[in-house]
Amino acid sequence: MQLFPDPAILNSCVACPRLAGFLQEVRRQYPAYHARPVAPFGDPRARLLIVGLAPGMHGANRSGRPFTGDHAGILLYQTLHHFGFASRAESLAADDGLALIDCRITNAVKCLPPQNKPEPAEISTCNRFLAAELRRSPELRVILALGGVAHKAVLLAQGMKQSARAFAHGARHALENGQVLIDSYHCSRYNTQTRRLSAESFADVFTAVRAELERLA
Repeated sequence: MQLFPDPAILNSCVACPRLAGFLQEVRRQYPAYHARPVAPFGDPRARLLIVGLAPGMHGANRSGRPFTGDHAGILLYQTLHHFGFASRAESLAADDGLALIDCRITNAVKCLPPQNKPEPAEISTCNRFLAAELRRSPELRVILALGGVAHKAVLLAQGMKQSARAFAHGARHALENGQVLIDSYHCSRYNTQTRRLSAESFADVFTAVRAELERLA
């Protein structure tokens, strides 16, 4: 089973002119970087889907794999490994041999945005990829949204109203299709260094994720 969207479809996407133009500039400045839309990574039949915001300049935008090579991925992959969702605790490069187990990672916006801030229209335009991924994932049971943008993107992709399910760290939302959406603060450098998100509070979220997967098995 192939992940959707596949890299060939993503690489040709220029639906957001600002993002496409910015990636052209980044490729000129960093010719060794991936600097293209970043495809989902992980198990095509995963029961857990983690949704982040967008590729980071020197992380996924460089490596071509979500949360790989930057600060945001440090806590995420350590926690994934601790809870049995990853074969290793460190993600360094797209070809480092790390594998995800019953888990897949994607982003609300597949392209690097300037200043890590996608515009609302770009989030909406890119949402078709997330919506299609959700439709093609019948095994999916739990969605973990890292941050408010990811939370809203999941609801948009599911055709659900934003007002009924507000984002809050650790919040659990029952979705209309029987899946469960769990919220967490994003594991960004800012959030971890300011202690808005600690390793302990992030682990608490994954404890809840594991409990949901056992309940929905």
